[in-house]
Amino acid sequence: MSTAKPTRVRHIILALTVAAYFITYLDRVLLSNALPVIQKEFGFTLITLGLIQSCYQWAYALFQIPGGWFGDRVGPRIAMASVVVWWSIFTIVTGFSFSVTMLMVCVALIGFGEAGAFPIANRALSRWMLPGERGIAQGTTHAGSRLAGAVTPVLVAFLIARYTWHLPFFIFGLVGIVWAAVWFWYYRDVPSEHAGVNEGERGKIVAALGDAKGRPPIPWKLILGSRQMWTVAAMYFCYGYALNMFIAYYPKYLDAARGYSLKEMGFFASLPLAAGVVGDICGGLFSDMIIHKTGRIKFARQSVAIAGFLIAAVCCPLAVLEPDRYISAALFGLTVFGLELVVGNAWAVTLDIGGSFAGSCSAVMNTAGNIGGAIMATVTVFIVNAWGWNSAFYAVSVLSLLGAALFTQIDAGRKLAPDSTSPVV
Repeated sequence: MSTAKPTRVRHIILALTVAAYFITYLDRVLLSNALPVIQKEFGFTLITLGLIQSCYQWAYALFQIPGGWFGDRVGPRIAMASVVVWWSIFTIVTGFSFSVTMLMVCVALIGFGEAGAFPIANRALSRWMLPGERGIAQGTTHAGSRLAGAVTPVLVAFLIARYTWHLPFFIFGLVGIVWAAVWFWYYRDVPSEHAGVNEGERGKIVAALGDAKGRPPIPWKLILGSRQMWTVAAMYFCYGYALNMFIAYYPKYLDAARGYSLKEMGFFASLPLAAGVVGDICGGLFSDMIIHKTGRIKFARQSVAIAGFLIAAVCCPLAVLEPDRYISAALFGLTVFGLELVVGNAWAVTLDIGGSFAGSCSAVMNTAGNIGGAIMATVTVFIVNAWGWNSAFYAVSVLSLLGAALFTQIDAGRKLAPDSTSPVV
């Protein structure tokens, strides 16, 4: 092995992946923050608003596995650039919507494209990030998405107030197309194909991950026959339901239940997802610190994620019952902070147990999570109409408790296939 100081190309790739997550959530949170304004212009009901959200959520959920398969088969370089260009084009087209039908079709097509983003990105990192870096890598990438969630409400409120609701769709779509061009130019599917990687960094990666050659067939029977994989999926269903409540309906809750103005909505809607940024970073950082100190990967992933679910379960009902807007916002922030302690560890688990098939494993997990989000988008409007907004958030608490219970059964140290392509330390 070369004694040259290792280059850090893998960290630049991580930064590009963080940017991809950021852009994904720019577009995703844009929709939920623009919808109350679009609703007033088009004059549709809360039920119709829920149907629009459901079009996105179901498309996003159902194309997770095809998206992960696409990434594993053609490689993340081509796959990631392709899906980002796809959804960016339809984000721009959404800005031209003149009817509810066109809006539904466009957001569904955005969902089809974005479905592949996280599984493909996970696959992209699987051949680059060392096992001891995976927790913080996953925490950082998801922090990028939550940072977008935090800044988007303020930015969208400004652009809509200053111009129209159409403009943010045009701007955000163009940002995605530029990112796709940079990714295709810089990223390579394996370190050996990247001219910027020296022998020091290449040797470090190969020593930890093995030397990937070719694209082995995806062992769907092994993945779908794994009890642990289904436990991971069920846990992420709970997370997906809970987290998507804040992405899809929190701005509407502030408008309908708390009577906030557009400017106030932009500020208060950003606070929970800003807290989520901190949770993402802390979740990955704490998990990796525990691994480095103890070598106990199962304990590291479990302890942080279970604590996060329990924080969310306690804080969410307190937040809806709190009359003071600032204390309530702080409690909602703690709720999302807790949920985001979970997410980096959940995605790290798919890397830990999946190895070269991390894209497909994470696609199965993320399918379940987004089915949870899709069900949430569908049923929340009926819960609100029947029992009010408080009950909709109580459901978040219940799902968080269930998620904590499920994570006690997940062992990140037990690989799907005990071979050199899926190393765990």
